[in-house]
Amino acid sequence: MAANMYRVGDYVFFENSSSNPYLIRRIEELNKTASGNVEAKVVCFYRRRDISHSLIQLADKHAKDLEEEKEIPTETDLSEKQKHQLRHRELFLSRQYESLPATHIRGKCSVALLNETEAVLSYLDKEDTFFYSLVYDPTQKTLLADKGEIRVGPRFQADVPEMLQEGEADDREQSKLEEKLWDPECPLSSKQIDQFLVVARAVGTFARALDCSSSVRQPSLHMSAAAASRDITLFHAMDTLHRHGYDLSSALSVLVPAGGPVLCRDEMEEWSASEAGMFEEALEKYGKDFNDIRQDFLPWKSLTSIIEQIRSTEETQGSRSREQAKAGLYSYLISMTNGKMATVNGAGPGPYHTAGGGRACESCYSMQSAQWYSWGPPNMQCRLCVSCWMYWKKYGGLRMPSRAEVPEERTSSPVPVSSVGSHHVSATPGCAPSDHLKPIVKHPVTEPRSRGHAPRQSSHMVPVRNSGSPKSSMKTKQAFLLQATRLTKLARHMCRDVIKLRRAARRPFVPINCGAVKAECKSSFNFS
Repeated sequence: MAANMYRVGDYVFFENSSSNPYLIRRIEELNKTASGNVEAKVVCFYRRRDISHSLIQLADKHAKDLEEEKEIPTETDLSEKQKHQLRHRELFLSRQYESLPATHIRGKCSVALLNETEAVLSYLDKEDTFFYSLVYDPTQKTLLADKGEIRVGPRFQADVPEMLQEGEADDREQSKLEEKLWDPECPLSSKQIDQFLVVARAVGTFARALDCSSSVRQPSLHMSAAAASRDITLFHAMDTLHRHGYDLSSALSVLVPAGGPVLCRDEMEEWSASEAGMFEEALEKYGKDFNDIRQDFLPWKSLTSIIEQIRSTEETQGSRSREQAKAGLYSYLISMTNGKMATVNGAGPGPYHTAGGGRACESCYSMQSAQWYSWGPPNMQCRLCVSCWMYWKKYGGLRMPSRAEVPEERTSSPVPVSSVGSHHVSATPGCAPSDHLKPIVKHPVTEPRSRGHAPRQSSHMVPVRNSGSPKSSMKTKQAFLLQATRLTKLARHMCRDVIKLRRAARRPFVPINCGAVKAECKSSFNFS
């Protein structure tokens, strides 16, 4: 029963297709819908097979350069089989979120940030264990390094002076080193300071009643008093009291000058209810990607204002409740029997068959298995045994390199017995990378049109389009010929001064003035 208990923060397998490998996700939230079902809001992880070949090559090159730079000893003792299986354990984190039914969970797994001090064989020795070191942005098609940087050196650390001997005077000028903002040994008692702060709150409430914009945003006295009790009002009052030598009468005269009471507003008061709602929606979609939030939702707000709003939002009760939920204070018990896990959505194994004249398992070459699973393109008639099929579902590859896999990727999208179409679930884009991400690879992906955004297929497979029809994928592009008319060819020679072919060739996006060409041709024909 404990194996079927899933909480916020767990890494789990999700099944979106009976033939494709499991999706690896991290649970962020567990919500119960109106119909009583449980949905999981998850963070997406991508396998190597889900990312373009060009980005994989650049990521491998970056890893090799990093090893040479840091003089990290390479694992020369790894066999080809171990290297092949190690690629299946590598994942790419993303800031992309999606919601999936909790009934599609197929078990737990473990995902960790790559530890350079740990032997890579430790990931192979543990079942259902994966690692990641880069962050993949599916919208920008870029890879980012998800490693914090430890800033060491005189530029980042302060020079600690030697300890003074007993009785030795400090000859440094303290006024240049720091500025005192509050004296705990002031002549005022704690009761007098509290009374002054109450007066400062009352002045702030009265100032909001006089301010037109504040009266619209805080229509009730309760809301105005709550806004006047925030830290910015109290900090201003204490700073005023300190600057006037803790003289209460002098400080009060500054709080209520001749022009009217002083109004102190923080970032939360500068936002209307509609702007706050848009900000919550943007924060849900993009996370802490300040530039995207400003560009797509709040272009009239400054970047400083958005950052301050995020800090203020994190201090509210709603944010604290979300953090408690993420910490796993609530959880749902998702009961799934082993039979349901194996056969949901028709994903159960087919009956034992001897298609292909009793062919061996494509991965382990075993001739005997309680169940057989069709795998790969139908024309190759490949199949997997039970053990290799579970390995394929969990790790997205075969235990041993297969003839049905391309040499570099060694992965192939399986084809179910009942259909030939390719299945792919596209997720809603989520947040952009966080503050400590460093871009290492930014390469525009120019893939063949048949790929789209689906996982890469092997070179031997026929490109399958969204229609899912085998016939549509076999159609070839029709060749065409653009042949100019005789009048057009004649105009090229007669209107060379107007067309200026050499100049037009260097400026392909600037249109040629066809009206001037027609007028020149007409005048030439009339003259002749």
